[in-house]
Amino acid sequence: MRFILILLMLALVGCGGSQAVAPVGVYRAQSQQAPPTVYKVRRGDTLYSVSWRFGMDFKTVARINGIGSPYTIYVGQKLKFKSYRQVAKKSTNKTTTAKKTATTKKTTKTKTAAKSTWVPSNQRLSWRWPVNGRVISTYSKSAASRKGINIAGKSGQQVSAAAAGKVVYSGNGLPRYGNLIIIKHNDTYLSAYAHNKYLIVKDGQTVKVGQKIALLGRTGAQRDQLHFEIRRNGEPVDPMRFLPKR
Repeated sequence: MRFILILLMLALVGCGGSQAVAPVGVYRAQSQQAPPTVYKVRRGDTLYSVSWRFGMDFKTVARINGIGSPYTIYVGQKLKFKSYRQVAKKSTNKTTTAKKTATTKKTTKTKTAAKSTWVPSNQRLSWRWPVNGRVISTYSKSAASRKGINIAGKSGQQVSAAAAGKVVYSGNGLPRYGNLIIIKHNDTYLSAYAHNKYLIVKDGQTVKVGQKIALLGRTGAQRDQLHFEIRRNGEPVDPMRFLPKR
């Protein structure tokens, strides 16, 4: 009897140990990097990709560094970073002054917009799924590695723009994102499409909702899939709240 009890205890311990072992080949999603004190711009960087990497709103980074629209940066330039709290305090103090000069700025913005080939609209966006496939990983506000959704697919499958906008990054300079495209939809929303096999659109290109922008792949991942993110004022939000039900 005592011998049987000992065998049962060993079996239970063995089961518990097997559950504690992490499965081999699990995909590690993108984890947000903490912003450095100073970042030196590299070849291929855009203000949008640098801001995305460190989880900051591009408007905040531009304001800190005195960079105006169209937010051009150059190789070797040193970008400074501050906490959101510091920037928020300064923004609050300037609110009154900004209201007083609203009329003047409105005229200036109108002239600037007329010269631009693409003017971001803050009207409600029409979103659509960027690729057909099964969602294999969902968004989590608390998990640093799940700031978007992963959609399974086949290599070479079409990846489409989830909403109309302008391509502000097309490259592979962000760790673990592989071949990445970032689209600016307006001054509030950006979307990202990662792990692509091939990038079709380039920086500065205007795209329509549903337009083919890349071919699905596995660059920076362990299986063919699309990692899709939406960020509102630099903060990741759940894409499922914006995409239509299917």
